[in-house]
Amino acid sequence: MGAWSARHRKSAVFGWLLFVVLAAYLGGVHGSTQVTESESMPGQVARAAKILDEAGIKAPASESVLVQSAALTADDPAFRTVVDQVLAAVTGTGRTGDLRSPYDTQAFSADRHSALVQFTVTGDREKAAENIPAVLDAVAKVQAQHRDLTVEELGEASSGKWFEDQFADDFQRAEWTAVPLALGILLIAFGALVAAVLPVVLALTAFVAAGGLVALSSGLLHTSNDASSVMLLVGLAVGVDYCLFYLRREREERAAGHDAETALRIAAATSGRAVLVSGVTVVVAMAGMFLTGIADFQAMSYATIVVVITAVLGSLTVLPALLSMLGDRVDKGKVPLLHRLRRPETAATGGRIWNAVLTPVLRRPLAATVLSGGLLLGIAAPLLTMHTANLTFQQQLPKGNALVATSERIQAAFPGSPSPATVVVRATDIDSPAMSAAIEDLKARALAGNRMHGPVDVTLHTEQNVATIDIPLMGSGNDSASTEALRTLREDIIPATLLKVPGTEAPVTGSTAGSHDFNEQMTGSMVPVFGFVVAFAFLLMLTSFRSLAVAVTAVALNLLSVGAAYGVLTLVFQHGVGASLLGTAGVGAIDSWVPLFLFVILFGLSMDYHVFVVSRIKEGHDRGLSTQAAIAHGIRSTAGVVTSAAVIMVAVFGVFGTLSMQSMKQMGVGLAVAVLIDATVIRGVLLPAVMSLLGERNWYLPRWLGWLPDFSHTEPAPLAHRAAPAAATGPEPETEGARHRRVGPLSRRSGR
Repeated sequence: MGAWSARHRKSAVFGWLLFVVLAAYLGGVHGSTQVTESESMPGQVARAAKILDEAGIKAPASESVLVQSAALTADDPAFRTVVDQVLAAVTGTGRTGDLRSPYDTQAFSADRHSALVQFTVTGDREKAAENIPAVLDAVAKVQAQHRDLTVEELGEASSGKWFEDQFADDFQRAEWTAVPLALGILLIAFGALVAAVLPVVLALTAFVAAGGLVALSSGLLHTSNDASSVMLLVGLAVGVDYCLFYLRREREERAAGHDAETALRIAAATSGRAVLVSGVTVVVAMAGMFLTGIADFQAMSYATIVVVITAVLGSLTVLPALLSMLGDRVDKGKVPLLHRLRRPETAATGGRIWNAVLTPVLRRPLAATVLSGGLLLGIAAPLLTMHTANLTFQQQLPKGNALVATSERIQAAFPGSPSPATVVVRATDIDSPAMSAAIEDLKARALAGNRMHGPVDVTLHTEQNVATIDIPLMGSGNDSASTEALRTLREDIIPATLLKVPGTEAPVTGSTAGSHDFNEQMTGSMVPVFGFVVAFAFLLMLTSFRSLAVAVTAVALNLLSVGAAYGVLTLVFQHGVGASLLGTAGVGAIDSWVPLFLFVILFGLSMDYHVFVVSRIKEGHDRGLSTQAAIAHGIRSTAGVVTSAAVIMVAVFGVFGTLSMQSMKQMGVGLAVAVLIDATVIRGVLLPAVMSLLGERNWYLPRWLGWLPDFSHTEPAPLAHRAAPAAATGPEPETEGARHRRVGPLSRRSGR
């Protein structure tokens, strides 16, 4: 692919541009088909959504206005006047319906200092988001007239509008922050503007093309807003990394004295192969998310797979074509100070810092293994206390947010009301005496215990033979009290009442039910997803390197880095240790989808470094270097590019750690920490230490696995001028035979 692209430069470059433009245009024309609620949630929640969809019932967005006074009660005329003003203001917008006064519904707090005005916003969810600003303005005007009372609105439309706007703002901020960060880091790494711009441009074009392809195919596999965020996050990270690997190797070979064509050929056969293996590993890992059975995860998985394949394709085709076109002009736009700071021998020696680390590691590999392994196990220890949950509205939003404050006030005055459980009843005859009696029995049993409370709202849809019953649950929404109340409702009350009427089904939905069902699905998916990803990653590494030890150590080290990331995540976001430094606080739980998502992403991404480093080590060993010398050479020669790539990934992921929503923070920080650990402790200490201990056993392949295909490259770069630095760590002297194996084939290939 690299050779063809270099020979057909114009075809490769303009073909790529045409592909990007066509994909983006066709995707924009087609539009995106979003995941529906019935697809996005598992269990009874999905069943309830499907019943409502089939009946054509679009549940309107419900809203509540809290009227609260420290001095007045609902029985005071002044309090009632404010409630009447709220009713008039909401009605006057012409964008609401089903308006209910607390004096009709008795929606008063126990101390009667708080009341809830309840209504719905007209239109479907999208239209409600357009209508809600006018309603919010009307309520705000009432609040402005009565500073001594609290008059605040909260509901599905207002919170949905906030999330929609905040998501767009966060996404834009991430985009505009991550790209300049990556560009700045690349500028420092290369010291030249053209070389720094190339990876960013290719990563962005890959993201644009992938976005169009995902939209174009969304009719078959629905997509989501989360998928777009993940696609940007992963696409920018891997796109820049892949181009960086390729470009640095090509520059290194040019610095070693090769002509442009030979340097490009060597880069294609070495770094190009590493990019291909890394990309396939990420794709395989992300495919594991399809086993969750949840449409949102499948959408994120598919979007990530598409952007990774696109980034790999660009790195292996248009990048060599551009490098062939530019030649040494890729170093144009040199930044004087930065370019002078870059020492040409760094690629061979690994720089002072990595030398200072690597020398004692290779001298005492057992001690290095024990110390670094113990450190990572200690960091991973908090994961044993990890608690996952589908985070509530209050947990997702940052502290001090106005909506959170309103929600907490409503929660305190009306426990459970902000997120009641909804029983969706489908019967043969919803108006039958038996069903009416069953509903009344359900209400009585729900209010008789101490796990649910009123008001219980029943809405009948006679034509569709469907009813919805809203029952407030005790607790915060995803704590043990709420979960136990949900269990009682599902397993005890509903079977004893509604389900006794023949032909009736009554799944329970709502935020608590959604959190419970989603968490159950995630927990059940862990084993198959983990097993799938680990097994296929092992097989891929075994096939790529034809070594049992390399495959086993790759999997073990990746599991260790993921475990360490889980430990930090639990410590910061669940227990709150150091959370204030990130502008957040411990919320007592990790969002249900984050651990599984982090696992598949990290297992794929960490293979980038592993494949790149181990490929270089194997390259040296195949040329006749002893294992110790090959390890030293491989680590040193990749130290610069791995450091640059890791800094870019940490920076990009760190941007997501600054966003507003808790789940985005957890994802960004988890990814950043894991990559940082992976590129430093794992690749710089533990990997060389373990490989040094294994020695020649690193390359062991059982005879019964000899049938595996050989995907190793046959275009090594010359090492003669690099043998001295590598040998400085004290490896065994090279034999004459080894020297002949290393130099002879290379001399013939290079024509010297």
